[in-house]
Amino acid sequence: MNKIAIFVDVQNIYYTTRDTYNRQFNYRKFWNRLSAQGDIITAYAYAIQRSDDKQIKFQDALRHIGFEVKLKPYIQRSDGSAKGDWDVGITIDILETAKDVDEIILLSGDGDFAMLLDKVNKDYDVSTEVYGVAALTARALIDATSVYHPIEEDLLM
Repeated sequence: MNKIAIFVDVQNIYYTTRDTYNRQFNYRKFWNRLSAQGDIITAYAYAIQRSDDKQIKFQDALRHIGFEVKLKPYIQRSDGSAKGDWDVGITIDILETAKDVDEIILLSGDGDFAMLLDKVNKDYDVSTEVYGVAALTARALIDATSVYHPIEEDLLM
């Protein structure tokens, strides 16, 4: 059976599905789809820690499905902008995991991950798949992955 590792850029998926479809991503349906492809040995969901009830319930739901939720504090800057970027953490975890799996699955549309996927494909001989909202997924990321899956109605709530 294929050994699969999943990495979810939660903020990216939340905002791209909301902005494009005005709906939420269905993580349970996604998990069930991938479970049919192989053995999920690692599944990380990277999110920002806000201590409101809605976020806590969402994170608990992800854990119940099977994700390990990694949280970073929400930082509000003095100019009103916010920071909560997991790109480096996701990159480190993918590089550490790539040697132990057959497939890396990334949920994000962020083009910053294109170089990472190129490296994983070449240096580890690991297949990569990306799930992202087509209109908001960087062309470089689509080109870098082995297989690109546009997030459409069938993976939304």
